[in-house]
Amino acid sequence: MNLNTLTAISPIDGRYRSKVTDLVPFFSEYALIRYRIWVEVAYFSDLVKLPLDAFKHFPKEKLAQLPQLYLEFTESDANKIKEIEKTTNHDIKAVEYFMRERFEQIGLGEYKEFIHFGLTSQDINNTAIPLLHKEADAQVYLPQLEQLHLQLKKLARNWADTPMLARTHGQAASPTRLGKEIWVFVERIEHQIKLIKQIPYAAKFGGATGNFNAHQVAYPNVHWIAFSNRLLDSLGLHRSQTTTQIEHYDYLATRLDNYKRINTILMDLARDMWHYISIDYFKQKVVAGEVGSSAMPHKVNPIDFENAEGNLGIANALFTHLSEKLPISRLQRDLTDSTVLRNLGMPIAHTLIAFQALAKGLSKLTLHPARIEQDLAENWAVVAEAIQTILRRENYPHPYEALKMLTRGNQKINQETLKEFVENLEVSKEIKEELLRICPENYLGIPPNMN
Repeated sequence: MNLNTLTAISPIDGRYRSKVTDLVPFFSEYALIRYRIWVEVAYFSDLVKLPLDAFKHFPKEKLAQLPQLYLEFTESDANKIKEIEKTTNHDIKAVEYFMRERFEQIGLGEYKEFIHFGLTSQDINNTAIPLLHKEADAQVYLPQLEQLHLQLKKLARNWADTPMLARTHGQAASPTRLGKEIWVFVERIEHQIKLIKQIPYAAKFGGATGNFNAHQVAYPNVHWIAFSNRLLDSLGLHRSQTTTQIEHYDYLATRLDNYKRINTILMDLARDMWHYISIDYFKQKVVAGEVGSSAMPHKVNPIDFENAEGNLGIANALFTHLSEKLPISRLQRDLTDSTVLRNLGMPIAHTLIAFQALAKGLSKLTLHPARIEQDLAENWAVVAEAIQTILRRENYPHPYEALKMLTRGNQKINQETLKEFVENLEVSKEIKEELLRICPENYLGIPPNMN
């Protein structure tokens, strides 16, 4: 059976493939090989620029050709490397042998021993992976998150003045504004975006056990730490200064935890939207041809928010494992990080599917003002807080207890009930008028700044 979207085991490469194709240039096997070649080329090019005797007669015009090894890298090239790997049983060595062949073809065969010179595999992997991760964030993850963030901003501003009954512990509570409740999520996500942009993409570059042993013994007069710092800085990466054979992944774990926190916020949003739909605050736009239920024709289910919640949960489970496992390695290294890192794209893919589902769900929402107004009209008891607070201001005796006796229990509280209560208070006419002006629709507090 051939591999396609119907036969793939993972829904990422099956049912949801079309939603995550933007990640293919970064997290596929093809992409990883291409980024490895990019790092090998960058390293070799910087070696040429050192004052080493071996490169005295290097044809400097050939340096301009080297980036073509990764810029014009094809699936055919990747397949050739995978064929070499069948013999080497080592993925990085297969890349090195491929590059040796290409060096021969472009007339640089005499310099091929300086491909991967003094390096260990993790110098390449632990530079290629943060590099591809950085580009995936910049080109795919952050733009989609920021687009979702912008969509929420627009909804919050559209509904900025819509009064709504709040619920704490599931019970009717002091009224709020619908726009403000959405702005809560706008602000939370905004803070997390600012945080995630501050986290460096850390890489490791230092030889077999992080000490530049081979480099130092071959060329003791070269400042290899400064050389490597410059190399990684040119790639937009932060070089971890003291490492074992591998990057310690602390910054990566921080980033993964940040992703997880963003997903948790969005899961909170999805559940709130689901609940507002369930109590009829929102209707959902009907899409021609869509079926809500196989048995109940009337239904328009909140499937987009449910899809988002499920994918966010899967993503967070994977992010949790990655962030907990990667910073731990036995002694100078074991291979578990390599196995786990190959799955880095999976939780990001599930996250993007959730972003798209949320965006779709939010775009289908239409406000149902009559239901929101009905809820407010049926819950006049929520203005008891306002009345007792003003009475406190006036030093009225035991206002909280008086309102508690009035509003708790089975007694139905409505506008007339509260009016009667206020009229019987021993306060001035002006205070009574002030109290009677309060209603669920205007007892809304201070709106947030949505600029």
